[in-house]
Parts: sequence; structure tokens; C-alpha cells
Amino acid sequence: MLENGLFAVPKGKVAVVVTSLEMHVRPLMKQIDLPEDITFCQVTPTVEWYRDLFTRVGGLDWLWYGRLKMDDTTLQTILADPKRAFFTLTKDGKDEALLELHFQDGGDCELAYFGLTAALIGTGAGRYLMNEAITRAWDAAIRRFHVHTCTHDSPQALGFYIRSGFAPYKREVDIDDDPRLTGVLPADSCKNIPII
Repeated sequence: MLENGLFAVPKGKVAVVVTSLEMHVRPLMKQIDLPEDITFCQVTPTVEWYRDLFTRVGGLDWLWYGRLKMDDTTLQTILADPKRAFFTLTKDGKDEALLELHFQDGGDCELAYFGLTAALIGTGAGRYLMNEAITRAWDAAIRRFHVHTCTHDSPQALGFYIRSGFAPYKREVDIDDDPRLTGVLPADSCKNIPII
């Protein structure tokens, strides 16, 4: 049995609280239209495209780094997986959102990655993108749609997922090497989480 209290995180490491959420039925959704200057499309990602967008969406502000640690061959294998679908929102000719759905065996679909760059925050694009994620997942006749978020994500993420119809079911703590000390991310990334 785990004791209550504080637990030391070793120097050079980061700790996050991961919350897992799921939905078992398609929720009711309010129709959202994209602003005229933003377009939605499915993409066949390259490693370079993915690394750039992944970093701009979550790496610099929120300390997303899991995919950035992977070598190109490992990441390319994930990107080429026929059970994965990738989408983006484009504004002024630049891709500014990442939506990755992973259709898994047994009828599950994971919302593997979801996020917007600062260029789209506050435009309603996030709600539109989530509606697309929910629609595309449930149109595949799944039995469960699930997502994981953590304390290294936007403070609005957990509430947004709950308002979208996901229900929390599990919480875990993950400890890993600080990606700013290993060179995966620049040392000045995610200033709200100090390097120790």
C-alpha cells in the first residue's frame, strides 16, 4: 500500500500526474463552424512535419517530448501505421493543429495527440477539432474512445476533455528524464516547470 505524503523526485527528472479518461457512447455535440481562414484536412505525415508540429503544439510550452525522443525510424513506423489517422487545421498556409487517432484492436480508439498552436487558441478551432475527433472515432464503430492528459499539458486540457464527454477513470504518476537536460527540447522550454 502506498503511503500518503511527498516523494522526492531525483534531480534531472520530471514528474507528471497522468489522468486517463474514456467515453463509451458518442456524446451530443454542438455544431461549430471554423472561421473562414482556417481549414481542416487529413494528412499523411512525414517525420519532419510531425516533429515540427508536435514541438510547436506542445513541446515548447507544455513539455511534450515522448515522440521527440524517438529516432526517425521508430517514429516513421508509428506514422505509417494504417491504424492511425492524422489531421490538422491550417491557417495562413501553415499547419497549426495536431489530431492523431489510434484505432486499436478490440474496438478501442485512442485520442493519441490533440492540440493547437497559439495561432488558433481562442478561435473556436479546438472545439471544432474535438468534434471531428469524436465523429471520426465513433463513425468507425468503436466501443470505447479514450485519452490521457497530464500536468505537463495545458491547464485547460482536463476540463476540456471532460466537457467533451470523456470521464476520468485512472490517475498515475510518471517520472522521466527532463528532456531539457537530455537535449530533446531546448533548455528554455516550458518556463513554468523549473529545471532541478
